[in-house]
Amino acid sequence: MKILLDIDEIPKYWYNILADLPKLLPPPLNPQTKTPVNPDDLKRIFVEECVKQEVSTERYIKIPEEIREVYIKAGRPTPLQRATKLEEILGTPAKIFFKREDVSPTGSHKTNTAIAQAYYAHKEGVERLTTETGAGQWGSALAFSAAMFNLKVTIYMTRSSYLQKPYRKILMELFGAEIFPSPSNNTLIGKKFLKKDPNHPGSLGIAISEALEDCLTHENTKYCLGSVLNHVLLHQTVIGLETKKQFEKIDEYPDIVIGCVGGGSNFAGISYPFLHDKIKKNTETEFIAAEPTAVPSLTKGVYAYDYGDTGEMTPLLKMFTIGHTYRPPPIHAGGLRYHGAAPSLSLLVKEGLVRVRAYGQLDVFEAAKLFAKSEGLVPAPETAHAVKAAIDEAIKAKKEGKKKVILFNFSGHGFFDLQAYREHLEGKLTNYNLVEDKIMESVKTVISDL
Repeated sequence: MKILLDIDEIPKYWYNILADLPKLLPPPLNPQTKTPVNPDDLKRIFVEECVKQEVSTERYIKIPEEIREVYIKAGRPTPLQRATKLEEILGTPAKIFFKREDVSPTGSHKTNTAIAQAYYAHKEGVERLTTETGAGQWGSALAFSAAMFNLKVTIYMTRSSYLQKPYRKILMELFGAEIFPSPSNNTLIGKKFLKKDPNHPGSLGIAISEALEDCLTHENTKYCLGSVLNHVLLHQTVIGLETKKQFEKIDEYPDIVIGCVGGGSNFAGISYPFLHDKIKKNTETEFIAAEPTAVPSLTKGVYAYDYGDTGEMTPLLKMFTIGHTYRPPPIHAGGLRYHGAAPSLSLLVKEGLVRVRAYGQLDVFEAAKLFAKSEGLVPAPETAHAVKAAIDEAIKAKKEGKKKVILFNFSGHGFFDLQAYREHLEGKLTNYNLVEDKIMESVKTVISDL
C-alpha cells in the first residue's frame, strides 16, 4: 500500500531528457532578429548555473550534496502509495499508484526546483529573487527555499488567485516573502494592464512580465521560473527517479503515467525518467498529460514560436500555445492558467510520445471529491486533473478487462483550496468551456505576428 525509500536512496543525479529527445529542441529566438539566443545573454536574468543546465545535453547532472540535504528537510524521499480503496469503489482490475509530492513543507512538488534555484543563487552571491505564481504553490516553494538560503524574494501572484487563496499569501509571508497581486502598481507593465481594466484577474503571462521587469530594474537580483524551461523540468525528475526505485522494490512497472499540465513541470518530473525507457528501450508505457478545457494549450493550441509572457519580454519559445494575449478564465486551478507548454513537452506531444486530455472544472472537482472520500486525501485543483485522468483509465481497464498499472503524480494537496471545494459543494462552480473564439483570436495573433 505504501512504498518507502531510505534517505540515502534520494537520487544523486537529475535526468536530462534533452539528451534523448527524438529530435533536436528548437532553440529560443531573439524576438527582434529571429536568431537563436546567446545563452550568455540570459545570465542577466537567471542564475549562471541554471543557464548552463538550460542548454546542457548531458544525460545526468549531479545534484550537489547541499541540495540533497535540503531535499531531506523538505520531505524527500516521498512515498509511493496505492489507491486500494479507490480501486475497490471503481471495481477495476487496474492497480492505481500515486507519488506523494504533497508532503513537502509547502504542499506541492515545486520545492524540488525552488531549492535548487535558491541554492545556486546563494552560491552566486545573489541577494534577492523575483518570480510569479499562479495558485501559490510555486511562490510558497520559492519563499521557503529563499528562507533556507537567507535570500529575499518578491512574488507577483495572479490577482484571481491572490483573492481566492489568501492563506497561500500568508504562508509566503511567513517565510519572509514580499507579495504583490498581479497586475500590480509595482511595475510599468502591471500599471499598463490595470489602466485597461482595474479588475483584471491577471495571468501567469502578466505575472512573469512583472517579475522580469522587477529583476531587470534592480541590482543583484535574479529571476526564478517555476515551470516550462529545461533546467526547471530537470530538477523535478527526482520524482520519477525515486518512483522507478520504488516500483523496483515491488517488481512492478507502470503501463500508464499521468500528470496534470500547466507549464509542464510536475508532468515532466514524474514522466521523463520513464520516457527515457520508452525512447531508449522501447517500453510500451503510455503517457497522458491532463489540462483544463479553460486553458487548453496542448489540445487547442498551435505548435509555434511564441512569447513566454504577456508583456513580450521573454525570448520566443517553440511550444504548443494558445497565444500570449489569451486571457485565461479565473479557474481555481491557478497553476494551470498558462498559455503555453514546456518546449520539451511540446516536442514530445508533437512526436506522439505523449497523449493529451482536457477536462472541465466541474469534472475534475467531482474526481477530487471521489478521491478524498476513498483515499482520505484532498487534491489541489491542479492535481485533480491527473486524478480524473487516472479514474478514466481505471474505468477503461475495467471495461477492457485489463490489469493495468496506472501511475499519477499527486502533485499537491488542496488544503489551501477549501473555498473552491466549498463553491463546488454549493453548486457555484463554472466549467469555463466556451472560450473557443478567444483562443482562435489569440492564436491568429501568434501566427500572423511571429
